[in-house]
Amino acid sequence: MDDLFLSDTPQAQGDMADNSPLAERLRPQKLDDVVGQDHLVGDNGALKRMIVAGKLSSIIFWGPPGTGKTSLARLLANETDLHFKAISAVFSGVAELKKVFAEAGQRQQTGQQTLLFVDEIHRFNRSQQDSFLPYVEKGTVILVGATTENPSFELNAALLSRTQVLILNRLDSPALDQLLTKAEALMGKALPITESARDALIASADGDGRFLLNQAETLFSLDINEPLDSAALAKLLHRRMAVYDKDREGHYNLISALHKSMRGSDVQAALYYLARMLVAGEEPLYVLRRIVRFASEDIGMADPQALIQALAAKDAYDFLGSPEGELAIAQACIYCATAPKSDAAYKAQRSAWKSAKQTGSLMPPQNILNAPTKLMKDIGYGKDYTYDHSTDAGFSGDNYWPEEMEAMQFYTPVDRGFERKIRERLDYWENLRRERNG
Repeated sequence: MDDLFLSDTPQAQGDMADNSPLAERLRPQKLDDVVGQDHLVGDNGALKRMIVAGKLSSIIFWGPPGTGKTSLARLLANETDLHFKAISAVFSGVAELKKVFAEAGQRQQTGQQTLLFVDEIHRFNRSQQDSFLPYVEKGTVILVGATTENPSFELNAALLSRTQVLILNRLDSPALDQLLTKAEALMGKALPITESARDALIASADGDGRFLLNQAETLFSLDINEPLDSAALAKLLHRRMAVYDKDREGHYNLISALHKSMRGSDVQAALYYLARMLVAGEEPLYVLRRIVRFASEDIGMADPQALIQALAAKDAYDFLGSPEGELAIAQACIYCATAPKSDAAYKAQRSAWKSAKQTGSLMPPQNILNAPTKLMKDIGYGKDYTYDHSTDAGFSGDNYWPEEMEAMQFYTPVDRGFERKIRERLDYWENLRRERNG
């Protein structure tokens, strides 16, 4: 089955029908026409150096939608006189791959290499990805894969070791404005929007050139007498939903950004990433679980109220639901971001767990063992135990550690928030212990 959406033969702009999508008609015809990816196609760019050297290696293009991955693959074929073959992992299976590899092998025997462009390459399963290996190694095909997902997670290590990963940037505002200018030149007229609406249109694209050109094509097709302002443009065009996939890398990137912003006490950034997740459709209870974890891991005893606030937000959201309950999530986020920070409890837990695994069979000292039977009393259980409340200071200073183990220090409170008070208590008890034990 030939690819349903990708042509094997790149077309010049003049060869395209007027009814081709605007984004297709504006595909760059040479590397210098590519916008927003100067780190790849500029004079010192990786792709430009490959072409000048006359040696093209297999590549994985990784970047957001609408940044030029397909266009770059076509241009590489043109610049290097390779046969261009395009397939999509969405529609191609093992039978199609075998056919492609066989045809590429025949071309290789005549002295021509094949540039095999695989769109959405991350959609191939592991065994399908493995099928590329011998043909890439032998040079039967120069593989150029395109993916919006992190190759480290989605592609086999063996395939990654045989390719070079090149990252495409989301298109910034100047690059997107260049695309609009090119579109206006091709259409022979300006977009019927004000300057402020143009800025809003660019912002709505969120770095996606294809989306921007599709929106521009809609505007060109309409009979608009007066330039639209931002408000009129917003009513006319559908709002772009945030790019977010709850089981993909963006999900983990944003929760990491939220956690680290709260840890860094940047409440404004924390609210921004919280909003990014919830507006894009993240499950609120997932976010709440992370905030509850944060309250213990990064605040702990520096402000014990943080955990209470986080759990209260969970209860409030359970009771109210969306959207009303999302205010409670924001409140918990604000509280945690502005609370004094300490990871002392987190470190203490990890250290104690590690020690328990190493010394898990040691018996506690007999003085603190319970003695519910006469036999246990006779062998010394509970002997010489001091009841702390019976002392003047309410503190006995007894030893509570196994005889075969030295006393350890897992918890070291910081000098911030409530832990400052805890540190004072611990120092007080340690002085009493020294006085008693000499």
